[in-house]
Amino acid sequence: MSFLAKYQREFLALLRIVPGLLFLEHGTGKLLHWPPFPMHVPEKFMPVIVAAGIIETVGGALVTLGLFTRVAAFIMSGEMAVGYWMVHFAQGAQHGAYFPMQNQGDAAILFCFIFLYIASAGPGTWSIDRR
Repeated sequence: MSFLAKYQREFLALLRIVPGLLFLEHGTGKLLHWPPFPMHVPEKFMPVIVAAGIIETVGGALVTLGLFTRVAAFIMSGEMAVGYWMVHFAQGAQHGAYFPMQNQGDAAILFCFIFLYIASAGPGTWSIDRR
C-alpha cells in the first residue's frame, strides 16, 4: 500500500490526536466527573486516581495539541504500564484473569505502546512542536 506512504506524517498526527483526545476524556472523567462514568475506587486509592487524572488531562491536552509531545507521551506511556500492572493485572490475577482480554487491560496496553511510539516518532504534522 505504498500509495499511503505520502501521508505518513498525517497518519502519525492522527495517531497522536485520537488517543490524546481519548486520554483527555479519561482525565476529565476522573477529575471533573465529565463525562460521567462508573468508577468504584476505595478511598485509599484516591490520591493515585487524582494523579492519574492530572496526567491524563494535562498529557492528553498536550499530546492532542502536539506541545511537548515526546515528554508527555513518554509519561503517559509509563502511566499506562503502571496502571496495567497495578490495576488490571493485579485485580485480574485475584480471579484467575491473567490475560488482557480477561482483565480488561487491553486498552491500557494499547495506550502504553501507542504513546511509547509517539514519544519515539514525534508528533507528526499538525502540531505546535512541528519541526
